[in-house]
Amino acid sequence: MNTSPPEGAVEIHFIGNATLLLRYGPFTLLTDPNFLHRGQHAYLGHGLLSRRLTEPALPVTRLPVGLDAVVLSHLHGDHWDRVARRHLDRGVPVITTPHAARRLQAFHGFHRATGLRNRQSHDLVKDGARVRVTAVPGRHARGALQAFLPPVMGSVVEFMDAYGQVTLRLYLSGDTLPFEGLEMITEDHPDIHLAVVHLGGTTLPGGFLVTMDAAMGCDLVELLDPPLVLPVHYEEYTVMKSPLGHFLAEARRRGLGPRLVHCPRGGRVIAGPGPRVAAPGTAVPGR
Repeated sequence: MNTSPPEGAVEIHFIGNATLLLRYGPFTLLTDPNFLHRGQHAYLGHGLLSRRLTEPALPVTRLPVGLDAVVLSHLHGDHWDRVARRHLDRGVPVITTPHAARRLQAFHGFHRATGLRNRQSHDLVKDGARVRVTAVPGRHARGALQAFLPPVMGSVVEFMDAYGQVTLRLYLSGDTLPFEGLEMITEDHPDIHLAVVHLGGTTLPGGFLVTMDAAMGCDLVELLDPPLVLPVHYEEYTVMKSPLGHFLAEARRRGLGPRLVHCPRGGRVIAGPGPRVAAPGTAVPGR
C-alpha cells in the first residue's frame, strides 16, 4: 500500500464480498463496505439474517486515512454494515442511491451522502485528476419482491487524467438480476474496460433469487462485452448458493475464460490504462 499504481492505472484490492479498495492517482475509493467478521450476521431486512462465512481481508481499522469517497450500491447489511457505520468518518462522501442517501443522512449522520438517479453523475476532483461516478440500472429482485428489498444501482466509474481523458472505465454491477433495463448500460457506455460482477446466487427463503448465479453472470458479461471481468460477491454468506467455481466453468464453456481477472479475496491487481491488467509490482501489459 506504500507505492502508487502506475500513471493512468487503478489498483484494486479485493477485501471481500463486494468491498474493493480502489487507488488511482491521488484518489482512494471504497466500494460497498462490509467488515463484519466470520460468524457475525448481516441484517437483510424484514427479519432476515445471514451469517458471514469468511473474514474480511482487511479490518476496517486498517483502511487508509482520508478516503475520498465510498461508492455504495444499496443499503443492505452485507454492503453497508454496523462495523462500517461505526468506524467510517461521518464526513466521507458516500455516492449511492437516493433511498440510501436519505437514510444515511437522517439516521446515521453521513451528511455528505449523495443520491444519484439513473444516468446521473457525481464528479470528484483532486490534484488535477478527476473521477466520475455515474449511476446505471440495477434491480435486486423481480415482481412483488422488489417492494421488500432496497433500491440498488450499478455504477460506472471513470478515471480521468489531467486533460479530462478517460484512462479506465470500471463497471460495478451492484446486486442486480438481469432485466431489460441493463441494455441502457451498453447504449451509454459501450467501451467499459473492466466489469466487476456481483454473483453468489443469493437465495432468500422460498427460493427467491436476488443476485446473479453463474449463468446470469455470464449473460451480463455477454451483454456488456467488456475485455476484463472481475467476479466478486460469492461464497461469503449462508444465503449465497452459487459458488465461484460454477461461474468459472460457465465462463469457460462460453469462451469467456480469457476475460476473467484472477483476484482472490485479499489479492490486488492493477488495471489500466485501458483494457490491461497486471499483478502489483509488475509492468502493466502493453505499456
